[in-house]
Amino acid sequence: MGKEKAETFQVACPDCGAMIVVDAATGLLVSHTSAPRKRMFEDLETAAKAMREQDERKESIFRQSVDAEKNKEDLFDKKFAEALRKAKDAPAGKPLRDFDLD
Repeated sequence: MGKEKAETFQVACPDCGAMIVVDAATGLLVSHTSAPRKRMFEDLETAAKAMREQDERKESIFRQSVDAEKNKEDLFDKKFAEALRKAKDAPAGKPLRDFDLD
């Protein structure tokens, strides 16, 4: 019997971009080469600018949540007053139960 050359094929991972070499006969993984990492920022100045912008966004979100907490008491007071008004306007009769309707 003669030696057969093992055929392999390369597949690029659609998720991470890594190159995978697979043996065609067995379907097993032969090798894996990770994709090169992409740089998030060109230089240190743009990275620092992005950090400052992120800090500003965090501060803005925090200020909004503090304002919402300050106004929460007024909102609850208004809701309570509305519910109290509805309770006073409702008839003072006995509430109907599902059992009473049968």
